[in-house]
Amino acid sequence: MKEEIQYIVEEFELLSDWQEKYMHIIEMGKELPEMASSFKSEDNIVRGCQSKVWLHASYQDEKILFEADSDAIITKGLIALLIRVFSDQRPDDILHMDLTFLDTIGVSDHLSMTRSNGLRAMIKQMQLYALAFKTKEGISS
Repeated sequence: MKEEIQYIVEEFELLSDWQEKYMHIIEMGKELPEMASSFKSEDNIVRGCQSKVWLHASYQDEKILFEADSDAIITKGLIALLIRVFSDQRPDDILHMDLTFLDTIGVSDHLSMTRSNGLRAMIKQMQLYALAFKTKEGISS
């Protein structure tokens, strides 16, 4: 996980200004694998996002795998960024992750208030999935 975060930070450092970073986030959204339409249900909508964001989690080999989609391209890019960090991780790692990299890459400073709230809602939902899988499986810390 730390390696992926470091890779993301280095990726964003190569971009000269916020416009390029914004376009990179959009590209990440375009590269997000297609989410099965059966997962685009009311149960999987992330509450607190202005745009529609669907987030589905599954638990395999003691790790959580996330799938997501959004009806807004920048939001889709933001969830794609989070999936790069959170997916294929153990619940405890997700629950204790240091998210300061979002400040380091400039995301926190350049999002509108509603998008910032949406980003926090997506993170919270991913952490809630981690807590639920940890509790369900009786995973020890």
